[in-house]
Amino acid sequence: MQVKIKRLNENAVIPQYAHEFDSGFDLVATEDIIVEPGATVKVPTGLAFEIPEAYEMQIRPRSGVTLKTKLRVQLGTVDSNYRGEVGVIVDNMSNLSDNYADYTEGLVNGNYLVRINDDGDLAEVEGSYYDSPQVPYLIRKGDRIAQAIIQCLPDVELIEVEALGDSERGVKGFGSSGTT
Repeated sequence: MQVKIKRLNENAVIPQYAHEFDSGFDLVATEDIIVEPGATVKVPTGLAFEIPEAYEMQIRPRSGVTLKTKLRVQLGTVDSNYRGEVGVIVDNMSNLSDNYADYTEGLVNGNYLVRINDDGDLAEVEGSYYDSPQVPYLIRKGDRIAQAIIQCLPDVELIEVEALGDSERGVKGFGSSGTT
C-alpha cells in the first residue's frame, strides 16, 4: 500500500520505519515546544497524509517517552478524508512540587527545562541533568515524539435495537474484574 505524504513545513521529516517488520513509524516535532507541568499541547509534525479509503492512521505513544518521562501522548485517529496537518496531543502529567525552586542550575529563561532524547531518556540542558519529573519538558524540533500506524477498518453497520443479547459480563465495567 502506498500512502501519500505532503510536507507542509521545511522542518517536517518524512516518516520511515526504523526496523523491518515495525508496525509504527515515528512522527517528529517541527518546532520547539515547552510542556509545562499539568499542561496539554499540540505538537506540529508539518505533515499531511492521504490515507486510503477504509483505513485510518492511529497516533500512539512511543514506549520510551511514556516509561521515562511524565509526558503522555494521547491516542488519536486520523481519518482517511482528513488532509490537514497531523498534530500530536501531549500532556505533561507532572505537577510542580515544593522543591521546584531547589533546581537552580537548570534555570533557563525563568523555566526549568528537561529535554527528552530519541530514546525517551532525560537529557542534559545547559549542562545540568535532572531526573525529577516535576519540571517542564522541552520537546525540540526534530524530536521523535509519537508513532503512527496505518490500520484497515472493518465495514461496520450500526443497527439500533430495543434490547441487547445477554453475556456473562453483562453491564459490569470499570474495575469489575478486580484491581489486583
